[in-house]
Amino acid sequence: MLGKLCYFGQNIITEWRHYISVKERIAYSMNDFKTDIQYNIQLLKNQLRVDSNFDILYRNVIIGEHEAGFFFIDGFVQEDMIEKLIQFFYSLKKDDVQNLDTFLKVGMPYTEVEKSNDLEQVITAFLSGVSVMFIDGFDECILLDCRTYPMRSVTEPWKDRVLRGSRDGFVETLVSNAALLRRRIRDTKFSMKMYNVGRRSRSDVAICYIDDLVDKKLLNRITNIVTNLEVESLTMNLESLAECMFQHKWIDPFPKFKYSERPDTAAAAILDGNIVIMIDNSPAVMIVPTSIFDLVEEPDDYNFAPVIGTYLRLSRFIFTFVTMLLTPVWLLLIQNPHWIPQWLNFITVSDDITVPIIWQLLILELAVDGLKMAAVNTPTLLSTPLSIVAGIVVGEYAVSSGWFNTETLLYMAVVTVGTYSQASFEMGYAMKFIRVLTLCLTAIFNVYGFVIGIGIGLFSIIFNKTISGKSYIYPLVPFDANKLKRSIFRVRLPHSSNKQQ
Repeated sequence: MLGKLCYFGQNIITEWRHYISVKERIAYSMNDFKTDIQYNIQLLKNQLRVDSNFDILYRNVIIGEHEAGFFFIDGFVQEDMIEKLIQFFYSLKKDDVQNLDTFLKVGMPYTEVEKSNDLEQVITAFLSGVSVMFIDGFDECILLDCRTYPMRSVTEPWKDRVLRGSRDGFVETLVSNAALLRRRIRDTKFSMKMYNVGRRSRSDVAICYIDDLVDKKLLNRITNIVTNLEVESLTMNLESLAECMFQHKWIDPFPKFKYSERPDTAAAAILDGNIVIMIDNSPAVMIVPTSIFDLVEEPDDYNFAPVIGTYLRLSRFIFTFVTMLLTPVWLLLIQNPHWIPQWLNFITVSDDITVPIIWQLLILELAVDGLKMAAVNTPTLLSTPLSIVAGIVVGEYAVSSGWFNTETLLYMAVVTVGTYSQASFEMGYAMKFIRVLTLCLTAIFNVYGFVIGIGIGLFSIIFNKTISGKSYIYPLVPFDANKLKRSIFRVRLPHSSNKQQ
């Protein structure tokens, strides 16, 4: 009996050794690098096409009687740091380079270091600016993250300006943007996970959230979309990522997400349980999920006392309705003058109408966008002359020539001001499309067209869904009194005070 047990035990040990041996052979066969440094260097040179890229640099040195090679990208590397590292490596002895683990422990003074035997991972890291180091006798390479990126200063964004509050803004460098968020959220539950998207661009995409506040179902969905995304490159950065991730009907003009270039806005959204998506080379971040109430909010609502913030928010809501309804309602009343009460007779057109009102309004809608594009593409030195010319042409000369009536210019000016009061460009254009559609339907079908146009606008909002599948008008539907109060009014921030008696 004892002999049978010993025989059975020997068989188990033999099978286990065979299993370990097979695993080791498989692991070895999966290594993309060899212990021959010349093979490794030539492999990476061929993959990177060093001869065809002037900014890819290679340096050969001797470290502890071992040949070593460095690959850098000129413009991404901190040259003074590399010089100090190489100078330190020259002082190493042969015993310091016995194996890779020993070298990393006693011979590597730098902190951001990683070893890898995956060629694809090494190439992706190198093209992101990480320096690559090979040492003869080791079948793994060392990744030195001593990169630096050309970047502008962290200044206030041109679009999301505030009257009071922080003056910093996101830039085109993902690491700097992550630091701006980390500076504001000092919570151990705060997470920022990095992914690579695009077969050619290999763009860095970061998903930021607080673990115990985020909607896990939405987080898993977004993570799965990002990790399984098949795209050649993210040409237009955040907009390209949005189009690839969230496929929705192109006919729906209302935005599904909110863009922001302000770190305080992004941090506030994360602390409210939302997800912020950042991408390298983009100064804006994407906030999901987003309802129509989130799009109307601005940082200045919280930078002043509650009563002032409430006034600003309510004014923005009023401008939103005025922007969508003013010109369609006026056109409807002009087409039906018998509906105008005596005390509103001043809204009628006083001068002769040479061009139909509907064509005046449509031409002005197009002219406003033309002036906007001209202002964006005009150099700063010529912006003042452009404003003067636009004021003369669209104002006095346009009226005296008979193309426009003064009332038309007045109401379109009010609509334009209301459009510019929106924090979201996408929301402003969504309202513009609904307004133009309502104008056209009103001009053709009179009151029935007006009702249809307003109905299309309301249905587009009411039956819309956010990325998470919730109603676009939450917390109105489903009704949440506390959330709705916070969405309409600027209430005091929730807090508690523990005072010793």
